[in-house]
Amino acid sequence: MTEIAHAERAHALLSASGAHRWLHCPPSATLEATLPDTTSTAAMAGTLAHEIAELKLRKAFVEPITTKKYNAAFKKFKEAPLYEPIMDTNTNVYLEYIQAIVHAFPSPPYVVVERKVDLSAYVPESFGTSDCIIIGGKQLHVIDYKNGKGVPVEAQDNPQMKLYALGALRAYSLLYEIETVHLAIVQPNVWERPSEWSLPAADLLAWGESIKPIALQAFNGEGDYVVGSHCGFCRAKETCRARVESLLSIEPLVPLKPPLIGWGEVAEALRKAEGIVSWYNAIKKLALTEILKGGELPGWKAVEGRGSRAYADLDAAFAHLKANGIDEAVLYDRQPLTPAKLEDVLDKKQYKELLEETGHVIKSSGAPTLAPSDDKRKAISDLVKPQDVFNTPLEA
Repeated sequence: MTEIAHAERAHALLSASGAHRWLHCPPSATLEATLPDTTSTAAMAGTLAHEIAELKLRKAFVEPITTKKYNAAFKKFKEAPLYEPIMDTNTNVYLEYIQAIVHAFPSPPYVVVERKVDLSAYVPESFGTSDCIIIGGKQLHVIDYKNGKGVPVEAQDNPQMKLYALGALRAYSLLYEIETVHLAIVQPNVWERPSEWSLPAADLLAWGESIKPIALQAFNGEGDYVVGSHCGFCRAKETCRARVESLLSIEPLVPLKPPLIGWGEVAEALRKAEGIVSWYNAIKKLALTEILKGGELPGWKAVEGRGSRAYADLDAAFAHLKANGIDEAVLYDRQPLTPAKLEDVLDKKQYKELLEETGHVIKSSGAPTLAPSDDKRKAISDLVKPQDVFNTPLEA
């Protein structure tokens, strides 16, 4: 049994996608609501990829849709300015993952695509849209597609996914007996395999009850502003007073402290400096936008940056050069694509089969670089000589 739900892509004050922020910093939700909601190119590309994914799931699980109708719809997506061939590859990965789950059931499970779920039993006036829900054999699967390339998103203990699952339980628990909940995030631009996590339905319901007081605080704009990694996608991150003061605060010197800072203090300085650099770049961009709109920033002005050069007519320019004796070979720079760029041109499976598995591409270890202790990469266990580190270009 399948269902397609055309949910409006609206946002609640306490959205499931923002739960990571408002659960850590309750008043951030009402603070964000006072600021304009800007849409980035990456977000618009993500929406397009989601629409392609929805079309493919509809063709696979919802009847009827003819091949002609499917091809016509897909052609429109391919004509969109933000379309990239990799979107076709990535959404195929998403489709194949869902097909594998569905076909693993002894009898056809219930499948719903783009389902708007009511979260108000746990979060005031909240709702969200789950990409795919599958129910069968006392199992609930909640699957989300992520198009992002920069920030890996894990399913384990993910509040957005847990809220979607709570909404699904509320919608379908009267019709289906559900004992176990499986959460999965398919993010092909980051993960080679989907990130998965499971928990008993009873544990999920208990978590839902536990967040009610925090959600009520957030809805009322109450509680303390708390600074942390959750600030990353907050619309107020550049001008939030709590974050700015945290980034720029320096503890006063205390007598009898050693004149040189220790390694523990170095670790703390690195954490703060990382946030300061990203914040400085973001607030500088925000200030420039304000000045260009006609606003004033005491002591600052907008000036013209370094310009660029472009040919008025490339063909005419090169014809003129050749007519004046310039060898054509000087005018062109032919270079092979790097493995990273070629992986984007080919699909990942084809790239691995033709190049990595045949030994035509050799993967070497990157130079040692610092990373927070919760980074998913394995720590370097073997001792490395300092001279080896400083004689190798470090990651930016």
